[in-house]
Amino acid sequence: MSDARHHVVVVGAGFGGLEFTRALAGVPVRITMIDKRNHHLFQPLLYQVATTALATSEVAWPIRHLLRKRKDATTLLANVTGVDRTGRRVLLEDGSAVTYDTLVLATGARHAYFGHDEWEPFAPGLKTLEDATTIRRRILLAFEQAEREPDPARRQALLTIAIVGGGPTGVELAGTIAELAHDTLRGEFRNIDTRQTRVVLIEAGDRILANFAPKLSDYAGKALERLGVVVELGRAVTRCDAEGVVFGDTVLPARTILWAAGVAASPAAEWLGAKADRAGRVLVEPDLSVPGSPEIFVIGDAALVLPDGRPVPGVAPSAKQEGRHVAATVRARLAGDTSPRPFHYKHAGDLATIGKRAAAIDFGWIKLTGWLAWWLWGIAHIYFLIGFRNRLAVSLSWLWIYVTGQRSARLITQGDDDKT
Repeated sequence: MSDARHHVVVVGAGFGGLEFTRALAGVPVRITMIDKRNHHLFQPLLYQVATTALATSEVAWPIRHLLRKRKDATTLLANVTGVDRTGRRVLLEDGSAVTYDTLVLATGARHAYFGHDEWEPFAPGLKTLEDATTIRRRILLAFEQAEREPDPARRQALLTIAIVGGGPTGVELAGTIAELAHDTLRGEFRNIDTRQTRVVLIEAGDRILANFAPKLSDYAGKALERLGVVVELGRAVTRCDAEGVVFGDTVLPARTILWAAGVAASPAAEWLGAKADRAGRVLVEPDLSVPGSPEIFVIGDAALVLPDGRPVPGVAPSAKQEGRHVAATVRARLAGDTSPRPFHYKHAGDLATIGKRAAAIDFGWIKLTGWLAWWLWGIAHIYFLIGFRNRLAVSLSWLWIYVTGQRSARLITQGDDDKT
């Protein structure tokens, strides 16, 4: 028996897709959620999985579990390969298709290497759980290999970790890795002193945390230097390979390189045949719909949204706001109101942590640094975690690290296909 209810298909169970689905509760529609992974990921804390502070289960939750009480929602584990706008079908990798009345693409972003995709095997980015466990494995294996390396130059290359990109992810990685090497692992090896580890943060611009106020960028740079991080500014990376990284005229031997410099949107624009910017983001209408297809919406990192002439940042709060806006638009349309509903973005502020005792917060009207900012950063992130168990687990993990300096997720897992 066919279901005559309006069919809404959501591709992507990230912040935007889940928020849209949550906000559509109670509307007489049927929803199909499609994602190529079976879990929703809390990306803001993904770097803590990569740096051994948290376990994967503390930052990710099964999509089916999150939607278990939504009888109007069906979850499909599938890989989308295209969209048939004329036939209103979402095309799947196995050759099947899912028809829709309304389509919401919330497909996120991937790494961008500025035309040098050949760098990816040597400089992994951080967008998925697989990325995080790969980075964790490479970092820990570098110390293990350094313990057995008799050649001083090769040993130092193994103990050098280069991070490309001085945004929040790069800064957070640099600070936490420095603490891991200089504090957590101290005394656990016999042939190396992990305090000799060099963590180098490379930023092509003239300051780190470029979206923050300049005084907060200065604070973050000094806080990193106190942790032993070397901050290199004003020189772009021109080469990454198995031996290290080149930026400007400097050749840095480093067997571990991490990429936090650039992102590109998912292939949503290609699926739609829609106009996109250089990063692949779909140029959407003011109401977040696709030009020529008002029944299709693109939100989150996959969309270029210009409510006041400036792009909405690709962060979780903006994706959630966009998801709520589209849900309200769908509600209104189903009720017969087709009047224009332009999206208005409210910036929630910028946050970045530097190690376990410092952070920078820029709310525009107030700017905070230091210990108080770190606690506010932690409270904000714990608040947005899903479920009491995860909030408690993360809180206890952070408290343990804060008091003892020890990180419990120092496990080398998966394969041995590293370039380290």
